[in-house]
Amino acid sequence: MMRGTFLVVLGVLLFGSAARAGPPPGFVEVRAAVPGVSVELRYFTNDNFVGQRIDGYRAERCYITAEAAAALAAVQAELAVFDLGLKVFDAYRPQRAVDHFVRWAEDLADTRMKAGYYPDVEKKNLFRDGYIAAKSGHSRGSTVDLTVVALGRGAPVELDMGTPWDFFGPKSWPSSREVTAQQRANRMLLRSLMVQHGFRPLAEEWWHFTLEDEPFPDTYFDFVVE
Repeated sequence: MMRGTFLVVLGVLLFGSAARAGPPPGFVEVRAAVPGVSVELRYFTNDNFVGQRIDGYRAERCYITAEAAAALAAVQAELAVFDLGLKVFDAYRPQRAVDHFVRWAEDLADTRMKAGYYPDVEKKNLFRDGYIAAKSGHSRGSTVDLTVVALGRGAPVELDMGTPWDFFGPKSWPSSREVTAQQRANRMLLRSLMVQHGFRPLAEEWWHFTLEDEPFPDTYFDFVVE
């Protein structure tokens, strides 16, 4: 077997798909598929728990499977009636980005973003407590991190959910009683609409949802966001 062919086959065995540049068939850019959605791709910036741009994010573009995008469009349409909308922080995530998270978590000396993202969690416990893992549903393309925003004359304003996105700790659990009644109601608004339109929530993160009938349930993609 030629060396190039061997590497392609190895990529398929490891990740369920060969590493490639650009989205494969079945993926769309979320802003093209969901009219009016806001995007703040924080892993393309330094404003995330690592403190630098994450591997695999080479452009401010946000990909997601077409099926998940159609479901998000239905949520967006319901919110628009009330001058509200969705803001997406992340959707498809390359496997190489997840690998970057793992390397960062193993470097216990790098705590520059601790105050903003994991003030009450020891970095050495991030694997044990499930905040960092070697695989992510995001790499399958139908998981999305998002919030609700109020629309007006200026920039969209995020509803108060009690914690920022990607905040590591029990306060981010949808069931947390550490947040106010209004913050719980805002979380429930997002959760109810997402579940109604076919998404499954995560017990530890109010912002995280996966399409129940995801089209690639066993494939972890590694194409670059560009």
